[in-house]
Amino acid sequence: MTQGHHEGDLLMRAARTLRRRWAHSLVPWELSPHQARALRVICSALEGHEDRPPRLSDVAESLRIAPRSATEVIDSLEAKGLVGRSPSPNDRRSIVVTPTPQGQQVRRAIEQARVEEADDFFAPLDEADRASLAAILRKALDE
Repeated sequence: MTQGHHEGDLLMRAARTLRRRWAHSLVPWELSPHQARALRVICSALEGHEDRPPRLSDVAESLRIAPRSATEVIDSLEAKGLVGRSPSPNDRRSIVVTPTPQGQQVRRAIEQARVEEADDFFAPLDEADRASLAAILRKALDE
C-alpha cells in the first residue's frame, strides 16, 4: 500500500467514525442524519444565511437528494412538529419550509451535541496537533 492510500484510508475511517458518532448523537431526538441536515438547511435560511425561506427544491438541492426524497424528509420533520410549510410569498405555486420554535430549539441542541462529539473525538490531540490537522486538511482541500 502506498503512503497516499494509507492517509486516504485513515481520513475515510476518521470521517466514518465522526459520522457514526454524529448519527448516534441524534438518537435522543429520533432523527436520521438526513432529517438533521434538512433541519439545519431550513434553520440556516431563517438565520439570515439566505434571503428567503427555502423551497422544497432548495432543500433537495442542498441535501443532494431527489425532490421526492426531500418531500419525505420534510414530511417526517413536519410530523414531529419541527417545520411547517406554507405557500411562498413570492410565488404561490411554490411551497416554502420554515422551522417551528421547537425545530429551532432542536437544531441548536443537535449542533451542540455535534460539537461535543467532535471535541470528544479530537480530545487526544493537543491544540498544536489540532491546528496542524486543520492546516493540513485546508491545504489538501485547497482552501
